[in-house]
Amino acid sequence: MKEERIKFPSGNITLEGIVGVPQGEGPFPAVIVCHPHPLYGGDMYNNVVSTVCAALVQASLVAFRFNFRGVGGSGGRYGDGVGEQEDVRSAISHVATLEYVDSGRIGLAGYSAGAGFGVPNACMDERVKALCAISPPLSMFDFGCLGDCTKPKLLLCGSRDDFTPVERFLEFCEGLPEPKEYGTVEGADHFWWGHESALADRVAAFFTGAL
Repeated sequence: MKEERIKFPSGNITLEGIVGVPQGEGPFPAVIVCHPHPLYGGDMYNNVVSTVCAALVQASLVAFRFNFRGVGGSGGRYGDGVGEQEDVRSAISHVATLEYVDSGRIGLAGYSAGAGFGVPNACMDERVKALCAISPPLSMFDFGCLGDCTKPKLLLCGSRDDFTPVERFLEFCEGLPEPKEYGTVEGADHFWWGHESALADRVAAFFTGAL
């Protein structure tokens, strides 16, 4: 595995990211991974984001993570969710141009607020073929777009999540159209400490099959 640090434009600002590239001959499927809320310490080095990206590369998928505007070395400042959705669209556009990426097999995963920013774009953008929402904070973001989304999707939540009660999470998932996979990880809370590997393996297995 090799990692490349990259810069790419989002509107009139420049964002930073890291691309993990598997060994072997490409082009490979790729998954964009969106980090948690920028105002609460979220960045592309988050424990969940890093572990998921490592598992994706191990499974022979390109893993693309980036810092939203105003985070780390990315330009600009927090965009009240609107700018962050623009960042997601820019990340999709950039990934699709990479020579080692199969642009017909792009997925998107978002963790916590990253799911809130990423999932609406993943549902609408034809370039995204499959999506994953990890610990989606259902009370903080509108995930109604999933009600009409017929793309392959995976939703995962910890049984002790502090932001979305597991009963509400399961009820929400049950109402979504196929194809879908969803479940909880026993003992995990919203931050997934100690449960990252189990989560990452499940995410990588999903995208391996969906892409």
